[in-house]
Amino acid sequence: MNLADRLTQDVATLGLELSPHQQEQLLAYLALLQKWNKVYNLTAVRDPAQMLSHHLVDSLAVIAPLRRQGAPARLLDVGAGGGLPGVVIAICCPGTDVSCVDAVAKKATFIQQVAAELKLPNLHGVHSRVEQLTTPPFNVITSRAFASLVDFTHLTRLHLAEGAVWMAMKGQHPADEIAALPPDVDVFHVEQLTVPGLDAQRCLVWMRPR
Repeated sequence: MNLADRLTQDVATLGLELSPHQQEQLLAYLALLQKWNKVYNLTAVRDPAQMLSHHLVDSLAVIAPLRRQGAPARLLDVGAGGGLPGVVIAICCPGTDVSCVDAVAKKATFIQQVAAELKLPNLHGVHSRVEQLTTPPFNVITSRAFASLVDFTHLTRLHLAEGAVWMAMKGQHPADEIAALPPDVDVFHVEQLTVPGLDAQRCLVWMRPR
């Protein structure tokens, strides 16, 4: 099965409604990730089929939960690296303005290139440490393999809008990290995710300030 057919199948398995154009954009992003990875070392995964399951579909698994929360006006992806999940969210949720921040300049440059080539005016690559970022606040702040929950919430709290939430992508249920959170962070939902083609535990940890 080719990548396009696999993506169509996985999108259906996840119960997502994406237009043919959005699926084309996702595959174009995957191609850019492969191309730039040779120079910029954006991900350790080299095989296109593995990139699809481990990165693209893994990030697509958060789209339905995010939509259920109500599509946020502004979303921040912290430690975005090659743009996961930020680019995927920008493609699937065109009404959401997505900023991908990374302390490594070449990774932020790559995001800007993706935004230009895929014509995504709602996607921005930002080169900065998150604690030094100067920007209007965000409705959702997310991360994927960025830091512990304690560090993630501590470093990004100043960027939360009123009523905003954190959405942390994790592997298995991070009970120890949750237990280490300060009392002024409320974990209001831990959501198990099933990622097609990926035999690994995944969950979303939803948090908000008390």
